Amino acid sequence: MATTQTAPRTAATVAPSPSTTRSLLTVAVVAQPLWALVALTQAATRDGYDITRHPLSALSNGSLGWIQITNFVLAGVLTVIGAGGLRRVLRGTPGGTWAPRLVRLSGVGMIAAGAFVMDPADGFPVGTPDGMPAALSWQSYAHFAAGSVTFISLIAACYVLGRHFGRAGMRKHAIGSRIAGTALLLGNGWAMSGGKAGTLTLAIGVITAMVWIASVAARYRRAL
Repeated sequence: MATTQTAPRTAATVAPSPSTTRSLLTVAVVAQPLWALVALTQAATRDGYDITRHPLSALSNGSLGWIQITNFVLAGVLTVIGAGGLRRVLRGTPGGTWAPRLVRLSGVGMIAAGAFVMDPADGFPVGTPDGMPAALSWQSYAHFAAGSVTFISLIAACYVLGRHFGRAGMRKHAIGSRIAGTALLLGNGWAMSGGKAGTLTLAIGVITAMVWIASVAARYRRAL
């Protein structure tokens, strides 16, 4: 009796859809700048808030604190999703593995920063005593840890992108990446050291790094 041999099946390799990649990169373009826009709008409009005294995270307190909490969580989720687009376009290039991972980790840090709210301090919200509380809650420590994860990840992502562009011969982009990472490194360092208007330098640094990551995503989106 004859037997029929069946050819072995091989897994099909499906190339990533350009339209899907473009959509993911669009998310990466808007994610963190959206957080900055919403945060700065609140900073300019909420009673008692002073960006030279209060970190943007302080906006999670008070009756309108839900706006900043939502802002953290939404931007974090979008950042995690958008990192998938960067992973696709950077795959196989110098820094192409770690840059998307670090961007994704910054998004995870933002989600955690929204889940854990820092304590009211230094006169904000209105009615809060000046200065820092005598003792911080565990939620406040968790928020600071989440913020550190976000900042370190963004700094590292910028420097990794600097290497990526440097190896590609794109000198201006390499310099821009390193400037963005250094802006956050110095801004955070000045704030942590208790420097004057440290919350402002931190805000400038983190927004600079966020906007740069978004601009990188926008560049690769245009190239598709």
